[in-house]
Amino acid sequence: TRNFLLLPLVILRQFSKVVLLPLSPVDNLLVLTAATEETDGFNRFIRTMKEFNYTNHERWKGGDVARTVGGGQKVRWLKKELIKYSDKQDMVILFVDSYDVIMASGPDELLSKFSRLGHRVVFSAEGFCWPDQKLAPKYPPVHTGKRYLNSGGFIGFAPEVSAIVQQWKQKDNDDDQLFYTKIYLDKAQRVKLSSRIFQNLSGVIEEVVLKFEKARVRARNVAFDTLPVVIHGNGPTKLQLNYLGNYVPTAWTHETGCGICDDNLLYLDKISDEEMPLVYVAVFIVQPTPFLEEFLERLTTFNYPTSRIRLFIHNNVVYHEQHIQRFWEKHRSLFPEARLVGPEENLQQDQARTMAVEACKKDKDCDYYFSIDADVAIVNPDVLRILIEENKSVIAPMLSRHGKLWSNFWGALSPEGFYSRSEDYIDIVQGKRVGLWNVPYITQVYMIKGSVLRGRLSQVSLFSQDGMDPDMVFCRAVRDQGVFMFVSNRDEFGRLVSSTNYNTSRLHPDMWQIFDNPLDWKEKYVHGNYNKIFEDNQTLVEQPCPDVYWFPSFSDKMCDDLVETMEDFGQWSGGRHTDERLAGGYENVPTVDIHMNQIGFEKEWLKFLKEYIVPVTEKLYPGYYPKAQAVMNFVVRYRPDEQPSLRPHHDSSTFTINIALNSKGKDYQGGGCRFLRYDCNVEAPRKGWSFMHPGRLTHYHEGLPTTSGTRYIMVSFVDP
Repeated sequence: TRNFLLLPLVILRQFSKVVLLPLSPVDNLLVLTAATEETDGFNRFIRTMKEFNYTNHERWKGGDVARTVGGGQKVRWLKKELIKYSDKQDMVILFVDSYDVIMASGPDELLSKFSRLGHRVVFSAEGFCWPDQKLAPKYPPVHTGKRYLNSGGFIGFAPEVSAIVQQWKQKDNDDDQLFYTKIYLDKAQRVKLSSRIFQNLSGVIEEVVLKFEKARVRARNVAFDTLPVVIHGNGPTKLQLNYLGNYVPTAWTHETGCGICDDNLLYLDKISDEEMPLVYVAVFIVQPTPFLEEFLERLTTFNYPTSRIRLFIHNNVVYHEQHIQRFWEKHRSLFPEARLVGPEENLQQDQARTMAVEACKKDKDCDYYFSIDADVAIVNPDVLRILIEENKSVIAPMLSRHGKLWSNFWGALSPEGFYSRSEDYIDIVQGKRVGLWNVPYITQVYMIKGSVLRGRLSQVSLFSQDGMDPDMVFCRAVRDQGVFMFVSNRDEFGRLVSSTNYNTSRLHPDMWQIFDNPLDWKEKYVHGNYNKIFEDNQTLVEQPCPDVYWFPSFSDKMCDDLVETMEDFGQWSGGRHTDERLAGGYENVPTVDIHMNQIGFEKEWLKFLKEYIVPVTEKLYPGYYPKAQAVMNFVVRYRPDEQPSLRPHHDSSTFTINIALNSKGKDYQGGGCRFLRYDCNVEAPRKGWSFMHPGRLTHYHEGLPTTSGTRYIMVSFVDP
């Protein structure tokens, strides 16, 4: 979600009345923070500091804040550090955590707002009394905002801040927030509450929205109508902070949108093939998946030297063993060190993914680990280069199902850790907002730096946990280690393939995917020159006879798969038809054929007519707008010893399409079509090309004899 809480400030040691303090020069502002490791959160904090020109800052590196109970060591450090500033009356100290904090504006605004408050020390506040709930009744009431002190951020003049921390006498594992709370609850050191500077995110989630200005984005608290300067993702709200970090700070335009677009990039354009980073590419075939052969072929088309790729394939599907075998026989020379793990290994998904990632962990030369599932259609050959150049610990290319909002990332999580839609999820999926996006969940395809696998992720189980899917385990493990996951939609990468209705009992099940995966279906089964039909200067459409048009329709693969499907089905009519088989239609001159409804392909064929034949018809027959209705859709087989020809007849259609499914000369001799009224013959049909001609009245025609071999054509009587 994109709902955050702007919380009030706890004020300590206020003057007897509110006065405007003199604005301290920026040079007198010192930002102090604690960070024992340079995590992604810390680097983000530093990036925002640099963005807004906070030039005077110090970092404490001692101890282990992330894993130590309590924050007493931070106070101990402050106690020692602030002694040297305790007599600097005009110096302002800002202390903030770093792993879960971002700056949203510059030091001038920060000091201006602090000055207007008229207080010597200001703490942030929140809606929860933590860590000691029993102290809640002792807090004074407030008229607006929240009551309870939060120690994640405070600002004040050096003498007063120093005086507070000099009272520390506890241990490192004692709680720093409890220490500051007890000082605040001492009436001698406390007067009242106010708000303007800090925003803690823990608590209410509907009070803050993003304000899109002309050149930047600000977080606005609508409850208090304020623009906070320091934003703290405390408690369980680190993911909301990560979300907000996608925008603050950043340049922004409504025309193009932009996420984090200014980070340090790597550039590979001047690196030789031998010097390119070594990438472990791990492929996972989890379930029967359409267009797997095309998926495997794309692995060979990456614009990346195969000598710098180590390929791992885990196939869990017996049906796909044939496809793996064909791929390996064709391309084994490209990946001589590949490892193939088949279904006979009986590996669970978490085991297979662990096996692959451990190979990268153990190889000190493994620079990047790229995981990709078989239901990912990467059509951008530069994907490896692009992801490497983004220079992120964990990054995924943004992909979605064609025409759907289903994607490979989540913008937010529910309190239970499951999917929740972020406000800008749709804009990111649809490309209305473009950039790098820090997200809590990615799946199906992603890249991890090898150094991160051997570093922050080295001691955690990335995929295995009882009762949880490997992707959920992975994302939670990465989040828990403070490693940011990003998704990029700065480039077009491809799409996700749907496997929901994939029926492997069919001979060529990909043929039935025109509804679920229309782009993949087109890529595989529609002629490569089809789109050229609609170019202004197109020369592909021919007119061999009056009002008879000839144009490319099917790919060779579609022709072959359709013929093989019909022969596998085998129930050729022999020229005899029944009303049931024709679904209510009839043939003036019966042929040896099999109809689409016999093989369960009728609705898919009608979809093809609507998507690919109707646009051509409207172009070539101006003024006619087809309904794309047809009950007569069949493959005809011509043989010299079976049915070599077809006597003259009219088709029961408004127009007819006739697609050649094999090649004259190679597969058969003879054949063709004669239009008697125009005394015009078409005797050299091309495989995959369609004749389209009017039916009923004008185009009386006959099928010319096939003299040898077997000829196959696909016929459809459209708009009978």
